Amino acid sequence: MSDHILVEQDGGIATVVFNRPKVRNAISLAMWGEIAEIAERLGNDDAVRAILFRGAGQEAFASGADISEFKENRKDRESAMAYNKKVEEAEVAIRNCAKPTVAMIFGFCMGGGMAIALACDLRFAAEGSRFGIPAARLGIIYDFDAVRQLVDLVGPAYTKDILYSARALHAEEAFRIGLIQRLAPAAELEAQTLEYLRIVAANAPLSIRGAKAQMAAIFEGVDKHREQMQAARLGTFDSEDYKEGTRAFLEKRPPRFTGR
Repeated sequence: MSDHILVEQDGGIATVVFNRPKVRNAISLAMWGEIAEIAERLGNDDAVRAILFRGAGQEAFASGADISEFKENRKDRESAMAYNKKVEEAEVAIRNCAKPTVAMIFGFCMGGGMAIALACDLRFAAEGSRFGIPAARLGIIYDFDAVRQLVDLVGPAYTKDILYSARALHAEEAFRIGLIQRLAPAAELEAQTLEYLRIVAANAPLSIRGAKAQMAAIFEGVDKHREQMQAARLGTFDSEDYKEGTRAFLEKRPPRFTGR
């Protein structure tokens, strides 16, 4: 792993930091590959209960893909296919991660940065943040699954507005239309986000995993996954966490979940 992506862990919360502040944390081709590996690894780590994605500093979450690489790594159809495959693998790894994921956004969240944020379960942002997809200014078409997620969040009309205009949205508008789920003063965002993640990390992992799988099933089509979801739901009743949660409720104490 390079020093362009840092992974820190505090208790059950893992933090993934895009660490290129001099270029507003632009995502290089190598970083896309690292993101996929990290998301998969953390998703399979029983010690991790929730994952936070953020950019180094407070100027940008990620200003997008590193466009300086496009002359070589995205110069034609063949190279673009290879590049896009790396990007899609990173998005899929975050989207399919079994752990809850939150993008904590300071400053600019553009292009590829938006794709990462959209792949996360939730987006918490600081006042003054900016959001945009400048694909129309680059002559490219944005990733299909990211567009589908954007439609799911803000609806087709706002998605068309964002894609057609390629404009940057202020944080207040992003919050109003549902692109982000929490808006806080910059000085308070990190504390609020970590407080939320500690609450999530203390809950039953099987319940969280099941809820996330249900959302994925609804997103992809209920019938395709109904049997699998029903089996997962029923399986929780045989779990140690279900028994512990019930005992703790009756004993009026905090539960001690183990993920089994």
